[in-house]
Amino acid sequence: MNSIPKGPFFCLKWPWDSNQHPKNHNICTFEGPWLFKSVQTLGSIAFNAYHSFSKSSNSWIETFTPLRLAAGAGQNNDLKLKRKSFSPEEQGEAEQRAFASALASGKDATVLEFYSPKCSLCNSLLNFVLEVEGRNSGWLNIVMADAENEKWLPELLYYDIKYVPCFVLLDKYGRAVAKTGVPSSRLHVVAGLSHLLKMKRPP
Repeated sequence: MNSIPKGPFFCLKWPWDSNQHPKNHNICTFEGPWLFKSVQTLGSIAFNAYHSFSKSSNSWIETFTPLRLAAGAGQNNDLKLKRKSFSPEEQGEAEQRAFASALASGKDATVLEFYSPKCSLCNSLLNFVLEVEGRNSGWLNIVMADAENEKWLPELLYYDIKYVPCFVLLDKYGRAVAKTGVPSSRLHVVAGLSHLLKMKRPP
């Protein structure tokens, strides 16, 4: 009596196994109806699409570089935000151009803020300073000056700047009127700047 070869009772055939063992009879070679073949084809397409999407996603993530912005200085809101890639020389030149533009504008007052990029108190005041300038733009300019930039050395010596942040109030002719004292707290600096503005605010 001839024995009938026994095969597996239940067969699962994955799309990626179809070409690996074409001549091995121990591997399940069950061929189902057209419906199962269609499901197999769809599974193969989905698997290949997912594999290719994963590779492209990883490539995109590896090459993505976020844009980094840092607080800078300037006038008329065009230099208030600057790219970190600016060199200290370019930063200093931009700030000084803003200062010259402010003095030439003919407004009643200009406030020159000396700051340091490393000063956390200075950084915390940036939004406040922008808000103050926006509310008083009709008669006031505010220009920021990096106290660590050598281009501001003449002004640092002339205005006797020994601490940051320090706000110097200038009249329409560029003459120094007053400056804020040694900053003991953020509230103290805000109060000092408010006092300076009261000195030149139009009635």
